[in-house]
Parts: sequence; C-alpha cells; structure tokens
Amino acid sequence: MKFSEQWLREWVNPRMSSNELVEAITMAGLEVDEVEPVSGAFEGVVVGEVTAVEPHPEADKLSLCRVWDGRETLDVVCGAPNVRVGLRAPLARPGASLPGGMEIRRTEVRGQTSNGMLCAESELELSEASEGLMELASEAEAGADLRQWLQLDDQSLDVDLTPNRSDCLSIRGVARDLGALTEEPFEDLVLDPVPAVHSEIPSIRVDAAAACPRYVGRIIRNVNVAVETPVWMQERLRRSGIRSIDPVVDVTNYVMLELGQPMHAFDRAHVQGGIVVRMASEGEKLTLLDGQELTLGTDNLVIADHSKPVALAGIMGGEGSGVSEHTRDIVLESAFFDPVRLAGKARAHGLHTDSSHRFERGVDWRLQRAATERATALLLSIVGGEPGEVIEVVSEQHLPAQQTVHLREERVNTVLGMTIDRTTTEEILARLGLRVVHLYRDGWEVEVPSFRFDIALEVDLIEEIGRIYGYNRMPVTEPEGRLRLSAEPESRRPMDRVRDHLVALGYQEAITYSFISPEQQKQVTPEAEGIELANPISADMAVMRSSLWPGLLETLAYNQKRQQHRVRLFETGLRFERKDQSIEQEGMLSALLSGPVASENWVNGNREVDFYDAKGDLESLGAMLGQSFSFARERHPALHPGQSARVYSGGQPVGWIGTLHPGIQKSLDLNGNVCLYELSLEAVLNGHVPHFKAFSKFPEVRRDLAMLVDEETEWAAVENVAREAAGELLTGLRVFDVYQGEHVKEGFRSLALSLFWQHPERTLGDAEVQELLDGVTNALSTRLGAQLRS
Repeated sequence: MKFSEQWLREWVNPRMSSNELVEAITMAGLEVDEVEPVSGAFEGVVVGEVTAVEPHPEADKLSLCRVWDGRETLDVVCGAPNVRVGLRAPLARPGASLPGGMEIRRTEVRGQTSNGMLCAESELELSEASEGLMELASEAEAGADLRQWLQLDDQSLDVDLTPNRSDCLSIRGVARDLGALTEEPFEDLVLDPVPAVHSEIPSIRVDAAAACPRYVGRIIRNVNVAVETPVWMQERLRRSGIRSIDPVVDVTNYVMLELGQPMHAFDRAHVQGGIVVRMASEGEKLTLLDGQELTLGTDNLVIADHSKPVALAGIMGGEGSGVSEHTRDIVLESAFFDPVRLAGKARAHGLHTDSSHRFERGVDWRLQRAATERATALLLSIVGGEPGEVIEVVSEQHLPAQQTVHLREERVNTVLGMTIDRTTTEEILARLGLRVVHLYRDGWEVEVPSFRFDIALEVDLIEEIGRIYGYNRMPVTEPEGRLRLSAEPESRRPMDRVRDHLVALGYQEAITYSFISPEQQKQVTPEAEGIELANPISADMAVMRSSLWPGLLETLAYNQKRQQHRVRLFETGLRFERKDQSIEQEGMLSALLSGPVASENWVNGNREVDFYDAKGDLESLGAMLGQSFSFARERHPALHPGQSARVYSGGQPVGWIGTLHPGIQKSLDLNGNVCLYELSLEAVLNGHVPHFKAFSKFPEVRRDLAMLVDEETEWAAVENVAREAAGELLTGLRVFDVYQGEHVKEGFRSLALSLFWQHPERTLGDAEVQELLDGVTNALSTRLGAQLRS
C-alpha cells in the first residue's frame, strides 16, 4: 500500500516528524518498506505558458518558443514533440537547479539563445520516463512556483502489509490505526447520500449470491469525460503509484485508495439489457481492458450483461464496456465478493490487480453503498451528470455474520506479561473501532467491525491491545530455564553457508579419517612432527594428520581408478600439530580439483583445471563470506615450485593454494593436473560485517595505462602501489592485458591496467583525473622501476 504522507495527515495528523511517523506506523505492525520524496530536489522552476512556437532555422527537431513566466517573456529552445501555443509546462529559469545538481544557464543552441528550459516529468524526477513536456492544468497560474503549486514537499510511504491486514489497504484504514496508536483524533469522512435527480435504475440480477452477496449499482447520465481530472487527485494517485487515465477511472481508483473499496464504471451504451452477476460458462471468452483474451471456466465469477461477460468480477473490467471519450452515461458498480471464492482466480490467469489484491484479502462488507455515494459526489464535482437512485441487491444469508469475541482481563495480562488496567483496554478497543457490547466482571464482549476480517479469537484481540499499547512499553523479561542460546557475532558466518557455496560451485563434500600413514604425512608436511598413535588401527593409519590433503588425494586416486576423471572435493575437519609439550588441533577447510574444467559437452573443450581455477573458486568463496584473500608466491613442499602461493587475509597467513607437486603426483599414480587449497577454518568463518555505501550519481572515469615491469615483480606489489597512489576516489583496478614478446625487452613484461575513479558529490575534471593517473605512473616507476610503455 503506497500513499502520500500529506494525504494521510489530512485524516489524522499527530504532532510528530516524518521519521517519527514512519517509526510509529512500523511499530504498529504496518512495516514501512520505503520512504521516498514525491519529486526530485529542484529550485527555481515555475509554471510557464507557451505563447508562440516557431521552427528552429537550423534544426528540424527543435522549436523556438516564447514563454511567459509571470514576469516577462523568455526565448526558449525546446525539442519536445508536444510543445504548442497555450501549453502550460514547468519552466526552469536561468539560475534554477534541477535534480542531480544540474544548473540552468543562458545558452546558445544551434545559434539561437535559450533563456531557460521547459521540463519533462522525468527531468524533475516526477516519473521514471516521459515522452514530452509535463503538461500542467489550464488553471495553473504562470509564474507560480511549481513546488508550491503541486505541493511537492511531500513523500510517499510504501507500507508492506501482512495478508491479514486488508483493512489497511486504504488511507482510511491506515489513518484509523495511526489515530489509535497516537491517541490523535481520527477525522472520518461524512458520507451523505447524493439525492437522485432521475428515477432510472440499472437492472441487476445476482445469480451467484454465495460469491457476490452484495452488489450496488447506480446510473449517472450526461457525464462529460472530456474534462481533466483535478491536479490534486492526479497527484494523490501518482504518489500512490497509480497512473491517471480519465476522470471516471481516476475517481474509482481514488475511492479504492481512500476507502479500500474497488469499484468499476461501465459505459451504459455497451451494457445490453442489464447486469447479471453469474458464474462463467465453460470456454466463454472475455477480452480485458489490457487487451488480454481469457478463456473462462465455470469457477470464474463474471459481471455480464444479457448477452456476454463485461468484466471478470473483482479483477478487471472488459474491453468493450469500459468508459471512453464517447461515453455519456455510466453504470457505477460497487460489490462485495467472497474472498475465499476469489482467492487464486487472478493468478490462474496470470493477473494481479489492485482490485484482486483487496478482494482476495477481504473488503468491508458494509462499505459498498457508502463507497458508491462517495464516488458519485466526486464524479458530479468533476464530470457533472445526473445521478439516479442507488439499487442494492443483497443476500443476507451469504454475507459474513456479525461476530463477537469474549475477552478476559486476566487472559490479557497473562499473555502480554504485564497488567493493563481496564480503562486503558477499553480505550484501545474503542479507538480501533472494536465496540464493547457487554461488560462482565472478568472481561468484555467485543463486537468485531465489518472491516476486520482478521479478528475471530480472544488472542486476536489481545494482539491488538499489545500492538496499540506498544511493544516497546512491555517489560523485558528473560525466559526461565538454564538453556540459553549463545551469542554469535554478526561477523561470524555459519558453516552451512560455506558448504552450500562449494556445492554450488560443483564440489562434493568428503569425510576422511583423521589418521594417515607416516609416508603420507612426510610427503605433504615433512616439516611437521608426526603425532604417532599408541595403538593404531593399522600401519596406514598410524599418525594424526597435519593436513587434510592426504585424505583428499587418496579419495581422488580411488575415483580415478574407477574412471571418474572430473573430481571436485572439499572437507572440513581438524588437523593436529605438536607444539612444545601439547597437541593443538585446528579446524581446516581443504579442497581439491582435478580433471576437465567443465563436464564433457559439445560447447566446452577439454581444458584441465589449473592454478587459476582453484584461485577463482577460493576468491568466490571469500566474496560470499565477506573475506578479501590475497596471495603471495611462496613454496610449499607438497606443491609445484612454480605454482604455489600463500593465502593471506587481513595481512595474516591463513592457508596455502597451488598445484600438486609432480613428484607426489607420480608417486600416487594420479592423472592430470591436481589443484589444492587449504585454509584455517577460523579465519574463513570470521568475515567482516558489510556496510552500505551510497551509490554516486556522477559518472565514473576510466583511464588505461600500459607499464613495463620486471617479470619477477608480483602483481600484488603492482596492485598495492597503484591503489595507494590512486587515492580514495579509486573505484576499480583491473588488468586487461599481459604481454611478453616482440617490442618488449627481455626480462620485462607489459601490464595493461584500467583504473576507474568516481567522486561521490561531483563530476571529476580531466585535469584532476590526469593528475591522479600521473601519480600512479610516478609511484610505479619510483617504487617498482616500472616504465611507461610507448
């Protein structure tokens, strides 16, 4: 439910700021998902009236316009297709500022002076897109400040409602709740009947009373649909996420937002004989207002005339019977449909409308006549017309029964864990529209209003009392018992996320023994002192493992001997090390890759995994965990001398990565490349807590740089120097080319870098960017001996 704060405050206006209002609504259980201004930030924009339009002498798509701004006539160059004499549109005078920081100045456009700018809705951030200038109402006075005239110092609130709170799918419902919460007066509408001026009534027959227990209709003759919807109504609809269409449709949408009652208006000329509410025939066709043709079944409720369906009940009207520019007489309808019988019917046809959203959750079953009177009054004030009598077809036996709920004072205090006095309880119930019909010594008999479909039990009433009294006012008590959940730091990642991510990358989890042979221990970690078991199971399981790799390598050999050539394995477990006179155990994450990069298919080749595939998987895992791993070339006895690296996190070594040493691979009789990595589990699971950083609205600048560096220089060193020299505005650093060969002297290689800068508050100038680029070049040259490649 999206609505304007200004509109809500017309119903109930608590003495609190917008932020406090949002917090109050959220604490009442109506969670506010989003709060956004109804327009962008701009100043100096007024209502302008176009008094003359001439073609631009040097541009076919531009026009020379004369625009009256209330003080003087300005020459403005405009390229909008809808500019014309008499049009009133937003005019940004010289000196005005538009959203995004754009300032309007006097400029030359193809040799013609432009003293300002005529604006489209999107340029003022009143809509996401627009095809031409924003057309203002004829009553807009030239020179009037646009923000004041449209009352744009407002914001839209988007409330995420749970399915049971259908009563708050309207301004009236939200205001009632807010009034109860803040103890402010709730100014409800006075919906007086509109007297009829003619005796004609629509013919209405309800053949499906169980699905439609109440149907209300009225004929309004001689309406003028050519008039424009008032600006105040258009704005309230726009701020609620609904596009203005025509005055009749706009009024029905407005009443739906205001009271929560979906309505529809038929063109009387296209309703043959009268209205029949019935179930559809099997295979019956209906073309909706959006042009979609439906094939209906017998479980679809339709509004029909005496020859065909004209609307899918509670969901959308039909194409042929809707209001058009030729409409003179309308049939205004308002109905109550059984929520259970409408549930899922819209989704079955791939539809979801504002009407179906409300009817499926439950509409006030006593609201239909009042909504008709409200819509009639609005229509008469906008499009004129002659209203007839209201006809109402009701099946009392199929309407929801009036419910009462017995509420016990003791039960309220027990469930809420505190004592609330009787007077406070009665006041809360009254503010919510829950009428006490009988007082008892121990409690109350409470009548549930027709707009609250969610209240049927005593606990429902207790929930309402607690919600309005305020959850934050309730005492904080700890549950009794000795079992307590241990506090877990937010930065700590659960092990399940690690497992799920590796499985998503194609790995399978392995579980191997913690005991290995002395030979395996010496192969993988010869520097570690083997911890021998006093009573080993066998000679092959005589020492405690100092790494998880031996178990994974043995598992790989087992699979390769059984024609499984593509293997991805990971394991989490303990490794054991002797330090001084004690044995320490540490949780480790270990992984192994072997075989082709991808399963055999007609697209991918047979390239085998290499060091960088393992590195990519590890970096992917780090990104998910909030870790930033770095790599430094170091030797490990179990890894290939030229394809081995130490893994660092936060400047501390946390593991190893590389390709298996050829000698070990040969001794184990393994085929193809075998890549491994192993990290401390504690270091992996302790990531950092991410924080949101606002996106910059200003353009990102890219500069490319090619440098010659010594082939022994590691990329990590180049990256560190470049990032340090590039400054805090650097947003990205990438290598897009590495080259050795012709035109590059021996012992060097060419690194082509892309550097990206972006300022959070303004556009970077070329001189600034060049200065930053020169700083990077000089730092690389001074500290690493790099040379700019010519």
